Amino acid sequence: MTRIPSKEDILAWVSDNPSKASKREIARAFGIRGPARLDLKRQLKELEADGRLSKRRKACRDPDSLPPVSVLQVERVDTDGDLVARPLERQGQEQAPSALVVPRSGDPALAPGDRFLARLEEIKGDTHAYEARVIRRIGTSHGKILGIFRKSDSGGRIVPVDKGASREWRVPPGADGGAKDGELVEAGQTGPRARLGLPHARIAACLGDPSRPRSVSLIAIHQHGLRDDFPHEVIAEAEAARPAGSGMRADLTSLPFVTIDPADARDHDDAVWAEPDLARDNEGGHVLWVAIADVAHYVRPGSALDLEARERGNSTYFPDRVVPMLPDRLSGDLCSLHEGVPRPCIAVRLVIDASGELIAHEFQRALMRSAASLSYEESQAALDGRPNDRTGPLRDTVLKPLQAAHAALRRARDRRQPLELDLPEREIVLDEDGTVRSVAFKERLDMHRLIEEFMVLANVAAARTLISGRTPLLFRVHEEPSREKIRALNEIAKAAGLPFSAGTVLSNRHLNRLLAAAAGTDDGALINLSVLRSMTQAYYSSRNFGHFGLALKAYAHFTSPIRRYADLVVHRALIRAH
Repeated sequence: MTRIPSKEDILAWVSDNPSKASKREIARAFGIRGPARLDLKRQLKELEADGRLSKRRKACRDPDSLPPVSVLQVERVDTDGDLVARPLERQGQEQAPSALVVPRSGDPALAPGDRFLARLEEIKGDTHAYEARVIRRIGTSHGKILGIFRKSDSGGRIVPVDKGASREWRVPPGADGGAKDGELVEAGQTGPRARLGLPHARIAACLGDPSRPRSVSLIAIHQHGLRDDFPHEVIAEAEAARPAGSGMRADLTSLPFVTIDPADARDHDDAVWAEPDLARDNEGGHVLWVAIADVAHYVRPGSALDLEARERGNSTYFPDRVVPMLPDRLSGDLCSLHEGVPRPCIAVRLVIDASGELIAHEFQRALMRSAASLSYEESQAALDGRPNDRTGPLRDTVLKPLQAAHAALRRARDRRQPLELDLPEREIVLDEDGTVRSVAFKERLDMHRLIEEFMVLANVAAARTLISGRTPLLFRVHEEPSREKIRALNEIAKAAGLPFSAGTVLSNRHLNRLLAAAAGTDDGALINLSVLRSMTQAYYSSRNFGHFGLALKAYAHFTSPIRRYADLVVHRALIRAH
């Protein structure tokens, strides 16, 4: 009598032989013939009903595995420059496994969104579950089209707004979405690209007059390839997030933290508080607290939110809009340190002496509650003797201790001599319709400097903590300018009749003396701009080369995780280190 294999035996064999999992091949493998095939068929049907096997083209396989030949779509380019893809079809319940695309000579070039037929090989102990080798490309990413609609009797066409694009798109009758001739439209390509003639497109949205002021930022977003729409899975993850509880966090809700931001800010990722240090061995010292939104609590590594945030890298700001790194559910709500609402944070307690030097610091995950969301202007007015109803009760207990701590930090800054460029920020003021009403220099207040110094100190503490714990991190690096750039700056200074000597070893003191000599002269703006242009570009690196502009030996970005992915990386490192 033929022995029928157990269900576990069948599952094990299918797992080992995914390409040979038809009913006939299973019967052959276990030597099942004649009437015994009916019993095998019953076993397979039961496994299929239980969801432990799925049937595909007369073959049985594990529903959580992929067939050896599958249709994949390129999802993204990873940090090593490799393509990562996922299958278009998914039989199991879990998220589809990722596949690393292994290119070969002669393979077609692929980009995110492209679909291709691939031969898969399962790999163990790696970031990805499979390696994919391209058989052929079967579809390309159409992407988003932004252009001017030109109406005609046969439908119309879309002329791209990007001057570097030579291709137009044909809009068939009934696909114009009601667009008017000359209107700025957003569209998507429909169907494959034809060998001859224009590709077809369907208009998805009518955006109005392209000369309208608010259209300028839309065109800039498109031309620079910024991702201004979040994928459905990213929005779903954000909407599913819930406010964090206290858990194992330190309870800092009794400390009267305040956020101090521009008056129109929606995302508040930092809050501050300070008090005199009462320790006998630190007379004249201060205790500073900086609390930063705990974005890492909501954005977990490898999640859809994380992949999208990493792809964007940062929030991008325009005069009339923001392209955020995170969906509004997080950036404007759960992660934002709103007034009177408990919020998870990573807080650092900073102890400075009377001269402003950092003598101790400690990081902790905590829960805080902002006592007030203040603007720079109203905070400054309160310290200048013009408090309002909001700042009056906080002036002596919160704002003045912050001011006293800042005075100590200024003394340390003066000794350190960071680069003191005087390049006022310009503020673009728009009307309700987006028309530029004015462009003016933005007033720089002491309160701006206070928040900057608090944030710089917190960033320094983050770098020191991770260095001391030998935890890998992203440094914010600013290398000193090249000798060629300094020689060119010397020529400009000579032409302006200003003394400048860089010496054998360049330091910010040399540059600051030049800037001080130029202050108040007709050449002041030129000298400030020339010094700025002589600087190297700051960048992120896993190696520490210091920060020349700030005159710091080690520096990391920690204080803006809602709008900068690098800060989120540092947050995760601090969490691992503790």
